[in-house]
Amino acid sequence: MIIAKFVAVVLIGYLLGSIPFGLLISKRSGKVDVRQYGSGKIGATNVLRAAGRKAAALVVVLDVSKGALAVVLAGLIIGRSYLVVGDFGLGALVAQVLAALAAMAGHNWPVFLKFHGGRGVATFFGGLAALYPPAAIFGGQIFIIGAGLTKFASLGSIAGAVGTYAILVPLTIMNGFPIEYLAYALIGTIIIIVMHRGNIRRLMSGKERKLGEKAKKVGSSPSTETIG
Repeated sequence: MIIAKFVAVVLIGYLLGSIPFGLLISKRSGKVDVRQYGSGKIGATNVLRAAGRKAAALVVVLDVSKGALAVVLAGLIIGRSYLVVGDFGLGALVAQVLAALAAMAGHNWPVFLKFHGGRGVATFFGGLAALYPPAAIFGGQIFIIGAGLTKFASLGSIAGAVGTYAILVPLTIMNGFPIEYLAYALIGTIIIIVMHRGNIRRLMSGKERKLGEKAKKVGSSPSTETIG
């Protein structure tokens, strides 16, 4: 029974993450298919370029909510149950981390869009906000400052994710914070960096698109969708 619950929270997290809010909002607000613009991704930065600020802000809120809701539901489903693996008891916190990572996977590779989605940044912070809000706030501030100063959302996204992991390392070692938080931050940060590998190459070559620039049709020029 407990194994079925763990499978359920992962599946629910993935399906929640797979809801393509970026596509739905861009079609409703801007009357455009965000997949046909810029990077072709469904994240908030590409929505910003294709459909405007209001649509992008709504997408951020909804994509954050996907990660947070996956964590909350996982906690409710698992409750006080434990899955015993060898000498370890895996409880609600492990299930919540798995659900949050599944939501990121769903957002990046959504079953509803033939596995072509976003890059998971907002959903990552949503999951973290439900797990440990101070770390999410800290990383979010780094993102805002980094993106604001450089005008590169991709750089801010990577810095924000790395910042959350960096702050959790000493908290885990010296303050005894649950290692599950650190594991989530590490895996999520790796996923975000890998998903931004194209942006990193463009940053290094000086070809990365800055915030505020409009997106063109896919294939006309490179772009930098990042939050999503």
